[in-house]
Amino acid sequence: MRLYELMAIFPIEEALYKESRELIEKDLSATGAVIEKTDEIGDRDLAYEIQKRKRGKYVLYTLKLDPAKITNLDRAFHLNVNLVRYLFVRVE
Repeated sequence: MRLYELMAIFPIEEALYKESRELIEKDLSATGAVIEKTDEIGDRDLAYEIQKRKRGKYVLYTLKLDPAKITNLDRAFHLNVNLVRYLFVRVE
């Protein structure tokens, strides 16, 4: 298991935010990821418009995950229409 950071951008609407966040955390736990830390960064302007949105809620997850499972998570996150953007980064 390696240490990763996951930066996720959610819609600013509270209902969509909660629904998307629960779905992501459910997908993470289903693949065996261990969420060590969750930092809510808050609302921020996006650098450019994405899905007709100009603002988003940023959340940074620090997690332990098997590298082979990232492709499964990538596929699951891509199907989540309420998730604006996400990025996995391996922590050294």
